[in-house]
Amino acid sequence: MDIEQAPAGSAGQSRSARVGVLAAGAVVAVETIWLALALPGTALVSDLGALIVASWAALACVGAARRHPRPLRRFWLLLAATMLLSVAGRALWTVQRLAGQELPHTLPVGLIFTASLLTGTVAVLCALTAPRTSPGRVLALLDGLIVGLALIPIGWLLLFRNVALVADAMYASWMAAGTYQTGTLVDVLWPLSYLLIGAATLLPAPQRCDQGEEASEAPLPPWWRVALPYLPVGGVIVAALLARDVSGHSPLPVFLALLALLAALAVRQILAANENLRLVGRLRQLAYVDQLTGLPNRLAFIRRLRSALGGAQPVAVLLLDLDGFKQVNDRFGHTTGDNLLTGLSSRMRGAVADDGLIARIGGDEFAVLVTGRAATPEGLAERLLASLHPSAGEEVVGVHPSASIGIAEYGPQHESYTDLLRDADIAMYAAKAAGKSAYRRCTPALRESAVSRAELIADLRRAVDEQQLHLEFQPIVDLATGTVRSAEALVRWRHPRLGTLSPGRFLPLAEETGLILPIDRWVIQEACRAAATWQDRVPAATVAVNIAASHLRRPDLIATVTEATAGAGLAPRALTLELTESALIEGSEAVLDRLSQLRELGIRIAIDDFGTGYSSLSYLHRIPATELKIDRSFVARLSEDTRAYATVEMVTRLAGAYGLGVVAEGVETERQHDAVAAIGCVQGQGYRYGRPAALDELRTVLARCGPAPVADVAESDLTLT
Repeated sequence: MDIEQAPAGSAGQSRSARVGVLAAGAVVAVETIWLALALPGTALVSDLGALIVASWAALACVGAARRHPRPLRRFWLLLAATMLLSVAGRALWTVQRLAGQELPHTLPVGLIFTASLLTGTVAVLCALTAPRTSPGRVLALLDGLIVGLALIPIGWLLLFRNVALVADAMYASWMAAGTYQTGTLVDVLWPLSYLLIGAATLLPAPQRCDQGEEASEAPLPPWWRVALPYLPVGGVIVAALLARDVSGHSPLPVFLALLALLAALAVRQILAANENLRLVGRLRQLAYVDQLTGLPNRLAFIRRLRSALGGAQPVAVLLLDLDGFKQVNDRFGHTTGDNLLTGLSSRMRGAVADDGLIARIGGDEFAVLVTGRAATPEGLAERLLASLHPSAGEEVVGVHPSASIGIAEYGPQHESYTDLLRDADIAMYAAKAAGKSAYRRCTPALRESAVSRAELIADLRRAVDEQQLHLEFQPIVDLATGTVRSAEALVRWRHPRLGTLSPGRFLPLAEETGLILPIDRWVIQEACRAAATWQDRVPAATVAVNIAASHLRRPDLIATVTEATAGAGLAPRALTLELTESALIEGSEAVLDRLSQLRELGIRIAIDDFGTGYSSLSYLHRIPATELKIDRSFVARLSEDTRAYATVEMVTRLAGAYGLGVVAEGVETERQHDAVAAIGCVQGQGYRYGRPAALDELRTVLARCGPAPVADVAESDLTLT
């Protein structure tokens, strides 16, 4: 909110304003008592009281204009002008009355008070709570006019007619002529109104946003405010009936007031109807137009799609998802992301042109409806992809946007528009899997694969609860002695229909759907329980568990690990968490702090698949790792690729310089074993030393193996099946 700072002396000004309110209130109280007791000089006291309170109210409004923010200054200055005009009119009235005119209803006095009414009305319309549109302001004025006109028949009935029954004829004629005697209690109402205006300057400024923002629109009025212009109408009708004379005619003032009231009501209804039409148009825009890009939104797209499916022309849908757009929001902020979306939407709109309807149906998802044969869906997809490429010398927030597009054409296999959108979604994910910046058409094979994938995800949701998961353990051995130093816990899925599934078959699905979190928790708990069973035989042997990147970013990871180790009675030093290199590089400060806390608890941290990500020496300084695991792709090429040999050797020396242990993964042959041992790797893992096996087999190996030669152990006890 654009609110300026209050002046340094605002506290003192507020105290002065409160003192002024008390003083003005005292003046009004004294005047009220004076007039009620009919003390001498009531007319002069009435005039002086109004002059004093109006003058103070004018000064109070000027002070409020100086204290309040810019949007409110005009309101308070107009009120100050209203009070000054009231002072001028009252002063002229007093002077003329003292000069000999008992009731100086002169033209100058009338003009001054009329001007004060105009400035006061403008001030009300300039308030932050006033209507924001011209029709709304006119309606507010008409509401006041309608209420005022309604008071004429009611006043005639309650005042002029009834007074004539209880008072003498002379007094009734004075009231009908609009005359009154000064110095009565009625005069207190003017200084009282000035006092209320001055007291309002003590109220704080309403908390409103900048006038240019959407949030600055006036709130919905209460029900009584809407009904106010119509409530007096019933009273007017009754008053008009009761005010008729013996001939059945209403008095001329009542009749004229009724005509004016009906005219004001008619004008108000016309303006209200126009305002309703404007609001309907606004609501339609909000309902069917995306406010950021100006494109049709999802609701509008579905309406057009359902309508098109009822026609005779062929219908196709292109579903487009921007690749990597989340990274733009994460790196540069949502404002930059919104600007990028606006620019890309304009490009895609130009690419589609009149050959289809493009809509934004989600955050970074768009859809195109193609009817007829004006353009082929494939040709349109190519134009869309080309429109996303930045032109020469153009930079789009440091990224090159691309998209994955899925195409589906309506056919007999589709029962409704939802089936068509589902097929387009299937094809879009196939385009992403193909390397992004591509398009794919939905085929029966893709549809069948998607159905199988959905079924597998549904089965995976039940796998943990129904105890379909189990662990296998692959030993990690000391290359010099052949002693098993650790074992990596690997999860397997005994699918009731498909048999045993490897991690590569279901863990990617688990990561996509968020199911990786409960699976990770289960693996940590079961691995800790398993390691606790061999601690009495081989206390130094640890267990290693892979942790997903999404789990690493969760603040409850520490609680999960500590509960698992404590529940199993396992020392924290006996647990190693294996984290992928890419997950660690993308880690935030919170992730690094979390890893440091785990290390302080004694948990070991291994960087898995080291060398396959965008390795940086700088992040090794920050990550509290205890060991590096050299990726199997380097170990597999040791015998024929000198660069792979150099990489393994470099990583080993680097780990030694940082005081980290090294594990060579994927050691399968004798030559690979000899190579990693010659390089200086301390530990190895792979089929050369043992395959993943059940816990009982690993415990047997742990009970038998000792400092035997590596070859003997590998060919007998440690070669697990």
